[in-house]
Amino acid sequence: MADTPIRFDDGAAYERMMGVWSRSAGEIFLDWLAPKPGLRWVDIGCGNGAFTELLATRSAPAEIHGVDPSAGQLAYARTRPGAAKAQFREGNAMALPFEGKRFDAATMALVIFFVPDPPKGVAEMARILAPGGIAAAYAWDMLGGGFPLEPIYVQMRALGLTPVIAPSSEASRIEVMRELWQAAGFEGVETRAITVERRFNNFEDFWTIAAQGPGFSAALAAMDPATVAQLKSATEASLQPDASGAIMCSARANAVKGRLPR
Repeated sequence: MADTPIRFDDGAAYERMMGVWSRSAGEIFLDWLAPKPGLRWVDIGCGNGAFTELLATRSAPAEIHGVDPSAGQLAYARTRPGAAKAQFREGNAMALPFEGKRFDAATMALVIFFVPDPPKGVAEMARILAPGGIAAAYAWDMLGGGFPLEPIYVQMRALGLTPVIAPSSEASRIEVMRELWQAAGFEGVETRAITVERRFNNFEDFWTIAAQGPGFSAALAAMDPATVAQLKSATEASLQPDASGAIMCSARANAVKGRLPR
């Protein structure tokens, strides 16, 4: 099960599961960055445009570009009203389709743990930034229990199952993120943790949305029905609803930012 590939082709399904979480963390992330208006931005691994739209509506960019390898995700991103001014194109984080010194700010929102070679990905951010440019990222603390599906993953491990995690999850450790930024030549590197919460109407709401999650949907499909039922029951027993039956879940991301020398 650990070898189940993680694919991001359905922008609408991604929105229901991860897009909501991404914006919640992204709001705090942008407050922390406090970028000035009028910057030239690139959102690397923009997916279905959840964070790109947030950038466009909150940061008053001079221009904004979104890059992602998934045509399906990009198709969804182009439907976002708040991202109407953004330009979206297919591309690889380790070989960005831009000339050097093109942008003032580059971001990776929930992406770095999917980059096969994280140092190369961060070096690409440095390459396309103008002197004094900002590079910043946030990523779920995959190895520290911060992923939104952690309540399910805890029960998977208890049942002897191996959760599907991103291939470069080590890069989501806060100390590793700092090292990556420093090694790429960024100055004034800072890091912080971001904790967010999300309310689900009831357990079925939580489970249905979680089942659409990247990686987990494929993992569920690979399980036999009895195992799925056992996992679902164990997860439900581990979560405490409030008086209305609603469930609050939390997630934690690590964030990093730095600036190129002028």
